Amino acid sequence: MPQKICVIGAGPSGITAAKNLLDEGLGVVVYDLGSEVGGNWVFNEKAGHSSVFETTHIISSKTLSEYADFPMPSTYPDYPSHKHLAKYFQDYAAQFNLYKHIQFNTLVKNCELINDHQWKVTIEKNGKEEQHFFDALVVSNGHHWLPRMPKYKGSFNGEFIHSHDVKRFSRFTNKRVLVIGGGNSACDVAVESSRVAQSVDMSWRRGYWIVPKFMMGKPADVFSTKLHWLPRRIWQTISAFSLYLRNGKNTAYGLPEPEGPLGSHHPTINEDLFFTIRHGKINPRTDIAELNGNEVIFTDGTKGEYDIIVACTGYIISHPFFEKSFIDYSEGEVPLWLKMMHPEINNLYFIGLFQPLGCIWPGSELQSKIMARELAGKWKRPSNIKQLIKEELTNPDFKQINTPRHTITVDFHRFKKRLLKQLSK
Repeated sequence: MPQKICVIGAGPSGITAAKNLLDEGLGVVVYDLGSEVGGNWVFNEKAGHSSVFETTHIISSKTLSEYADFPMPSTYPDYPSHKHLAKYFQDYAAQFNLYKHIQFNTLVKNCELINDHQWKVTIEKNGKEEQHFFDALVVSNGHHWLPRMPKYKGSFNGEFIHSHDVKRFSRFTNKRVLVIGGGNSACDVAVESSRVAQSVDMSWRRGYWIVPKFMMGKPADVFSTKLHWLPRRIWQTISAFSLYLRNGKNTAYGLPEPEGPLGSHHPTINEDLFFTIRHGKINPRTDIAELNGNEVIFTDGTKGEYDIIVACTGYIISHPFFEKSFIDYSEGEVPLWLKMMHPEINNLYFIGLFQPLGCIWPGSELQSKIMARELAGKWKRPSNIKQLIKEELTNPDFKQINTPRHTITVDFHRFKKRLLKQLSK
């Protein structure tokens, strides 16, 4: 049984990985570049640091976002703020005595598999490099930290930033702002900046499904769960019709309609976008055709002048501590069984490398339990893992549009069932 295991990252996925490994009596060392547990949920104004906005609340509701081993406090609202969540993760780490196993302010520079069964991990701390050896490696460094920036013809004279660099919205005071994208970050940036900016325009390349946070007085994901037992097409039809009754069509707000059924791309959870558009605070625009100084030319021939452009265009999956010739999931499919197990390397695990239509951490917790039981000799992976990976890639939970954002999508409930099926054994 392996005795020493390295966990990269002390965010929500990394801490549940550590907790479940310790539950099985395994030795654990966690390395994290930050100074506190919680990953992106620890607000930090430092430029380049990956953290939430000052106003961020979770987009999945409390009861569907908590660890099974550590329920959120009953006093938390349906959609907790980043402050609530940072405290929740830190309380989790304290409750299960994780802090003594975590080395903060530590950069993992390189991970090398040697002798086919041991990992040599090179870290940097306080300006000094060290090398340590482990029997297994757990990767939980997150996939929302390396910005994916769009490219356009021409050049822009103002600020051109990624949502990753947005912390406080006071930076937009009296600015002419253009927001690119229609995902959760884009809508949050557009709505929040519209409170202080001179003007806010929003450029969409395609249509998005916009889902409110509440349906019939219940959190939208709780409402949807009651319909989830239905066949997929029926669920999609009923859910789409309920959204139509709630919002009407996108075109009523000057926005394009979604290109596919609900689930064909990640829905955007936002209660305020349509309200803000119809109050004249956000002006919808088409895709960008060209940049020209402070002027932006759109594909419909219209133009606008801006002081700042915010690209809310997603992130690149990155594992900079691996040689690219060894592992590189930055483009294309991610061939991991249950989104966690490599087809050939038995002592390498990815925890939290999936994007559910729902919350990540409950799935990460279940992944961690499977991993911990395997390392403790209580569970054995299937011998046909390569075939199982092929089947997962061929039959995804949702048939989504082909963009980098959708390479690791799972359905929250279906994915949990697949993980629980392994644990039931």
